Amino acid sequence: MPILEMQVEGMTCGHCAQSVTKALRARDAHAKVNVELAQGLVSVETVLDRTSAVQAIEGAGYKVQPCNRP
Repeated sequence: MPILEMQVEGMTCGHCAQSVTKALRARDAHAKVNVELAQGLVSVETVLDRTSAVQAIEGAGYKVQPCNRP
């Protein structure tokens, strides 16, 4: 499965991380989600394409930006 990396604005706590994880897993129950709150990064190993993953996160109330990682 591909790994998608996204910069997510507005995540400030563990509840935010859970909300993002839950939103992604609602679309792919087997997604492996890693949230780095301090950096605002989300990486997800999933069968979803980037557009679907972004829609899931934005549907949970967060803004997704292109990832700043090299």
